[in-house]
Amino acid sequence: MNPGNRPAASRRVVVAVLVIAAGAAAAWWYHSRSTLSPASVQAPSQPVMELAPAEVATATRKALVRRLPVSGTVTSMLKTTVRSRVSGEVLEVMFREGERVAAGAALARIDTRSLEAQVASARAARDKASADLEISRLNYENSKRLFQKKVLAQNELDTRKSLYDAAIASQKLAVAQLRLVEIDLQDAVVRAPFDAVVARRFQHPGGKVSPDAPLFELVDLSQMELQAAAPAAEIPMVKPGQRASLRVDGYGGEEFSATLQRVSPAAEQGSRLVLLYLSLDNVDGRLRDGMFAQGALLIEQGEPAIAVPSAAIINEAGLDYVMVIEDGRVQRRPVTLGLVATQDRMVEIRSGLAEGETLLAVRIGSLDPGTPVQLPASGPAGALD
Repeated sequence: MNPGNRPAASRRVVVAVLVIAAGAAAAWWYHSRSTLSPASVQAPSQPVMELAPAEVATATRKALVRRLPVSGTVTSMLKTTVRSRVSGEVLEVMFREGERVAAGAALARIDTRSLEAQVASARAARDKASADLEISRLNYENSKRLFQKKVLAQNELDTRKSLYDAAIASQKLAVAQLRLVEIDLQDAVVRAPFDAVVARRFQHPGGKVSPDAPLFELVDLSQMELQAAAPAAEIPMVKPGQRASLRVDGYGGEEFSATLQRVSPAAEQGSRLVLLYLSLDNVDGRLRDGMFAQGALLIEQGEPAIAVPSAAIINEAGLDYVMVIEDGRVQRRPVTLGLVATQDRMVEIRSGLAEGETLLAVRIGSLDPGTPVQLPASGPAGALD
């Protein structure tokens, strides 16, 4: 070999070695990339949101009921103000406020001396009229016999007949006048028109009264009534005979049963509210006139169905859906709604959700579909019984 060509050959050898080394390095890097596990190249993980028990509910089968809130003042269905029918001095008052009276019981007595004198005078007038009637009858009968014998003229017979008719009318008038003063005498003793409790007493012994003066205010506590106002939109579902459960101030959590008796045919002017009238049995007399009561009227009861809290329902663009929790992530699930139990804050789900599924009980704005969540260890607080 020519010694002048040795440096060029050496350079070619070095370049070849470098090329081989570079290829080996590239092969090693490619092999290392191909053998990495998927986990080692996974994207950064999404944070898991921990849910509180109150934020989670379980869909459960339950029969929901729809109730209409009602409230108002309890009043007696039967009350009246007993008034005097005669004038005179009040001699005696038998009852005071709060005492019970039976139908027909004497409540008060008014001085009857002048009435007794009027009765005696009217009886005497009746007796005189009866005597005059008997005389007129005898004269008329005798006149008819004389007329038949042609002893008495026709005009004379007609006169006797007129006198007899007048005597009959006078006797009837005397009897009617006697009856009037006898009624006044009876009315001097004031009596209770029905079984009741004395609510107010307006007169005392020694007082002077005139006809139509108030004496007592009576209330029958055996049947009470609650007058409540309801929105006109609810009236199509309201029917007489529906039952209500009420709580009355002063009796704590004790519930009283009531029945819807009547519905007003017209809404109150300017309010769009319709009056409802509910009756309460009060044979024990525990309720008093004027007490305040509030509760709910049962207007609809559904069949057992899937139910969830109403706060779990999300409505967007007219579509209803819930956020269910599947495999540790929240997912959007369209649902079809049924009965809405407003007072219980529950909604019936007719389709889209199965019994036992877990879902968000409230709307959480930061939770988008696919967000990982961690259920509370104590279980959903919103689970239904």
